[in-house]
Amino acid sequence: METSSITSHKIIRINGDDAEELDDHLAVEEPLEIQVAFQSEGRKERKSISVTMRTPGNDHELAVGFLFTEGIIHSQSQIGGIAHSPFDENRVVVTFSAGFEPKLGSLERNFYTTSSCGVCGKASIDAIKTKSAYANAQDNWVLKKELLYPLTEQIARHQNTFETTGGLHASALFDISGQFLMLREDVGRHNALDKLIGATLLANQLPLDKHILLLSGRASFELIQKAAMAGIAVVAAIGAPSSLAVQLAEESGMTLIGFLKSNKFNIYTGHHRIR
Repeated sequence: METSSITSHKIIRINGDDAEELDDHLAVEEPLEIQVAFQSEGRKERKSISVTMRTPGNDHELAVGFLFTEGIIHSQSQIGGIAHSPFDENRVVVTFSAGFEPKLGSLERNFYTTSSCGVCGKASIDAIKTKSAYANAQDNWVLKKELLYPLTEQIARHQNTFETTGGLHASALFDISGQFLMLREDVGRHNALDKLIGATLLANQLPLDKHILLLSGRASFELIQKAAMAGIAVVAAIGAPSSLAVQLAEESGMTLIGFLKSNKFNIYTGHHRIR
């Protein structure tokens, strides 16, 4: 099986005293350079913003999701166009709309980030927190606890590449009735969420204040920050949250759930939304 996100590699599988040669499927990991193009004082400017190690696929969503969760863009209307470089399939150029000049000085990020760490390239602690346009939004809806139990089975059913390779993270979006909406996968957990948020931004669906985000692994600080940027009020993780993730969820008025299984979970913040 060979796709842009999956490749094959011959391995030797050891089982007790037996050994056999066979093909194994691997999740592809390649660099993606994100560039932005815009007009500044009558001149055309193009700047490289980041290089991230990602699984190819949904690159346009990843690029705009990254720009949005970093606070560089705030709406779909600020995007004039998105295209892969004709010279390099691992480079995406986001062209901003006429009249929009981004404030890139606040983006204090080293040029390279790994697939496993999205904030380790930040230049200072102060640069880590990004302000959401949807902060302090009010809502009065609640979820029955039973609605959350089937979500883990649903995310497993839709993780096609993970089922083949066992090597990807996923972010999945549900409405407040528990209806599955979309899922994105990537070798980087923050890339998977940027792809998901980028898809909703391009479809003009933000804010996601009446949605549930499900994370296939743990809930880190950066994932909670990205969720907050998109206005997501409920985040559930199959794994554990970090202490800083819990702190940020509390500050954001977010409901954060960890260790979600088919019959139990922990509520870390925002218990008023769970009935």
